[in-house]
Amino acid sequence: MARRHTVGELSYGLVIGTLAVFALIILVGPILIVLATSFTDSRSIRFPPQGFSFRWYELLLDEVRSRQIHRAAGNTLHVAVMSAGLATLLGTAAALGLSRIAGRGGRLADAFFLSPLVLPGLAFGLAALMYFTLLGFRPSLELIIAGHLVVVTPFVLRTVGASLSQLDPSLLDASRSLGAGPVHTFRRVTLPLIAPGIAAGGFLAFMASVDNVPVSLFLSSARTDMLPIRMWGMMESTLDVRVAAVSGTLILAAFLLMLVMERLTGLTRRMRG
Repeated sequence: MARRHTVGELSYGLVIGTLAVFALIILVGPILIVLATSFTDSRSIRFPPQGFSFRWYELLLDEVRSRQIHRAAGNTLHVAVMSAGLATLLGTAAALGLSRIAGRGGRLADAFFLSPLVLPGLAFGLAALMYFTLLGFRPSLELIIAGHLVVVTPFVLRTVGASLSQLDPSLLDASRSLGAGPVHTFRRVTLPLIAPGIAAGGFLAFMASVDNVPVSLFLSSARTDMLPIRMWGMMESTLDVRVAAVSGTLILAAFLLMLVMERLTGLTRRMRG
């Protein structure tokens, strides 16, 4: 009996290990292919790459020949910073409010605020375009920020809510018993303890905004070109290798930012929470 149990455990471990390796190949393989392609010497995207060169990164940095890419990247960065900043404020406030609502009402409110995570992005983008058009607004960076704000705020709500769930209520009771008011207690006790969750949520909101395609697709115009839309257009028309160079730059930047956030806030632990 003990031998069968051991064999079963080994079989289970083998299956889990195989699935983990397979998932790793699926996740990392495309990234390695894109990075390798970005260093090709060819004039078109192909794999395996022909030769080795930094020419496409040099062309990407050229302010004249890559002006449109730089403008799209600037718009994307502006939208991401603004939407992530506003989402951090609103998501933190919502998490604080929801933490005080107990029972079924709190669960329903939490599900409502997290619903943008499960709502199809294309459906929301189209709905947002129709709604703003009915109100008389034209596509602009402000509308894109508003659309991204709805989509990325749940990330902040999730991480801050997880931090608040781990907050020891006795610390708040001790602060009140010592005569501290609600504002002082929040500033000196609550905020320092949930600050890593706020930072992690802001980072996730920023990355989700940079990577958002559906909302940007419907709410952008020629004057408000966004980087994901610009990259898609380049792929569709010319198979420009600069798309691979942009992808390589984004991968490196995201990897470095993730390492910094993991070091400062324990990002993966808070995402699980």
